[in-house]
Amino acid sequence: MAFDPPPSLLFAKRDGKCFISLNRPEQMNALNRELGAALGEAIEEFESDDDLHIAILSGEGGRAFSAGADIKEMTTYVGTDDDPRRTGNRRGVGGSTAVAAARKPIIAAIDGYCYAAGCELATMCDIRVATRASRFAIPEVKRSLIAGPGTIDLPRLMPLGEALMMALTGDPISAERAYQVGFVQRLGDTREDMFREADEIADAILANPPLAVQDNKHVVKIGVNLPREYAGYFREKYFDQILKTEDAVEGAAAFAEKRPPVWKRR
Repeated sequence: MAFDPPPSLLFAKRDGKCFISLNRPEQMNALNRELGAALGEAIEEFESDDDLHIAILSGEGGRAFSAGADIKEMTTYVGTDDDPRRTGNRRGVGGSTAVAAARKPIIAAIDGYCYAAGCELATMCDIRVATRASRFAIPEVKRSLIAGPGTIDLPRLMPLGEALMMALTGDPISAERAYQVGFVQRLGDTREDMFREADEIADAILANPPLAVQDNKHVVKIGVNLPREYAGYFREKYFDQILKTEDAVEGAAAFAEKRPPVWKRR
């Protein structure tokens, strides 16, 4: 059955790329249960399609990538056993979990507010590009809460002091500051520039053999959490596997013959 997303999510395929966009602009692309579930299904569709090799995740409207969880919906459940903030009830973050677990690379294209669960969703992506007008925050502390990926993964993507500033003050930082500390990889002056930057990165990745791209991503993201010696052992396993692929043979042959490689994905 073909993937049929609800109106709150846009999904398109083009030239080996998957374009996923949060489509609740009037609600600043706040993540409710429907959108979270649809995002998880979109990532499953992206992962299962052999013709898709990279995804670009964005938000519609130009005001926000995502301002966070849908507080209006959330308050309906606060104080009940279905409170979505409880660890066992986080149905609304299913999309973020799927993004984090994806084997194929995902680029976040951020324009506007990127707050709370929205910032954490961007954290789950592999590469981030943003407009200079964008702002980033994990304001959960202001509501007497503890952020999830904002406290766990953000310190792995920027200096510890910067992550603590965000987590303890709850105040936003500019896109320029996010770029300076390494959280954002590219900046654009306009929304068009942002997508141009995302496409440029995606095209550079698409030029490489998909299996090697996926294994490189896996080795980097797992290895960064291992002691260096164990990370080396972990890498060797995948290195030996990739050497056995036809693409590894083709890569060496194309280099020797001074011609563009033809990847077979096997």
